[in-house]
Amino acid sequence: MALDQQSLPLENPAQAAPAPSHRQPPSDYPVGSIAGAGKWLIAASVMLGTFMSVMDVTVVNVAMPHMMGTFGSDLLTITWVSTAYSIAEIILVTMSSWWTTLLGRKRFFLFSMVLFLIGSFMAGASRTLTQMIIARIVQGIGGGGLIPCAQAIARETFPPAEQGMAMAIFSMGVILAPALGPTLGGWLVDNLSWQWVFYINLPIGVIAILMVSTFVHDPPYLRRGVQNIDWTGIILLSIGLSAFQVVLERGEEVDWFSSNWIVMGAITASVSLIGLVVWELLTEEPVINLRLLSNPQLRIGTTMNAVIGFVLFGSSFALPQWTETLLGYPALRAGLVLLPRPVTMMIMMPIMGRLYNHLNPRIPVTLGACLQIYGVWSLAHFPLGVGFSNFAPILVLMGLGSSCFAVTIGTISLSTMRAADMTGASAIFTVFQRVSANVAYASLATLLARRTQFHHLSLIDGINPLNDNYRIVREGFLQQFMRHGTPAQGGAVISLMNNMVNRQATIMAYNDIFMLMAVLFICAMFLIPFLPSRPPHIRSGAAAH
Repeated sequence: MALDQQSLPLENPAQAAPAPSHRQPPSDYPVGSIAGAGKWLIAASVMLGTFMSVMDVTVVNVAMPHMMGTFGSDLLTITWVSTAYSIAEIILVTMSSWWTTLLGRKRFFLFSMVLFLIGSFMAGASRTLTQMIIARIVQGIGGGGLIPCAQAIARETFPPAEQGMAMAIFSMGVILAPALGPTLGGWLVDNLSWQWVFYINLPIGVIAILMVSTFVHDPPYLRRGVQNIDWTGIILLSIGLSAFQVVLERGEEVDWFSSNWIVMGAITASVSLIGLVVWELLTEEPVINLRLLSNPQLRIGTTMNAVIGFVLFGSSFALPQWTETLLGYPALRAGLVLLPRPVTMMIMMPIMGRLYNHLNPRIPVTLGACLQIYGVWSLAHFPLGVGFSNFAPILVLMGLGSSCFAVTIGTISLSTMRAADMTGASAIFTVFQRVSANVAYASLATLLARRTQFHHLSLIDGINPLNDNYRIVREGFLQQFMRHGTPAQGGAVISLMNNMVNRQATIMAYNDIFMLMAVLFICAMFLIPFLPSRPPHIRSGAAAH
């Protein structure tokens, strides 16, 4: 479908000239032309909305049990509240560069912000599960467009010497948000109601819209208008990612490939996504520019960013579940378990942004990976008797590691991209992390269930009258019954012992999934030698365009 260039909305008449072909890119725009307080106002403007959109991925998790009561739904059905948001968000993240070309980045950012707020209000006001799912789709469409635009704007607002700080600001929003989500969600649910998980977005979003309208402007280089709409790419992208998300998020509940519709979903996702890659590499104006992955730093950085996404989102999923299930913590306290990590990150990320220009990038990445490995390895060895204070020092170290790793990798990944390709590269960088996070949710939930069953079967093998430990524990329970004046019943003893076995099998399964995270980070460390030995903009002596 051909589009009339002159009919598209333009920020000013000077941009009415026909857009050049992507084979002849427009001249680069000087990164960091905003001076003084202006750059901080721009960064704060775009990060407010982005923070909310990312946080909505995890903040809803603690409210789902309450939604089940409101909507009269079971656990299997209520998880569509999360699935609907994830599908819509990841599709729009992937398409964000194309939409900014069509509409202009500022206009697209504001439109996305308005959609996100409309979806938030609809979600809070929902009275049926169908209304909630529709609201979450609207919210996800709005939220998905915010993340890559915010990263590109932050990178272009700060000068070359402050690119580390720009990435630190962006990382504070994108990485702190999912870590703070369970804490904030728990407080809102315990003290107000689950509806406020959504309503809290409204006042903050209005402030963000006003700030973006005032302080953010599209740069002159930003190409406006497309010659043709890539309908084939849009259809393949939407079908492929939707099917992939459904398979990931629903597979465990229906025992994966024993379900015919999961098999069909996997086939649909595979065919669509493979077709998408082939089509996007051949078409003139792709909806997602996969050619950008020919840049080695973007390719390596995106891979390593996927690892930190898996561990960050995976641990944000696992730790609250662990503390609520095994330690009996209420929602707020379960969320507070994660608090030391985001607090540490909030302190350390600006420091890492300042240090970026003065360090060999391999040093903070190596330090960050080692701290993450030590942190998840420690969690993989926690016994049942852990308390709140046991988690804090480990999560402080993981927060420090995340700061070192994420700021450096994020800065390096986009540092050699042309300014005109910044939004597209940011979209690819972000979508890989989001897919990795969804893979984490699905794979860890499956692994937790399977490993719990495995350890349970292993442990009950030792429960027989010939086992000395079994006899000792059994006699102990019988004596406790007698001390409390309760008749000793074999069935009650067996029930107590079964409960002990279930709890022990569950903690062993949690240990297994944290050990998997350690292995992933060890694998990621093999990519560190391929990182540059100096910050790229210093090595080239020019801004990263």
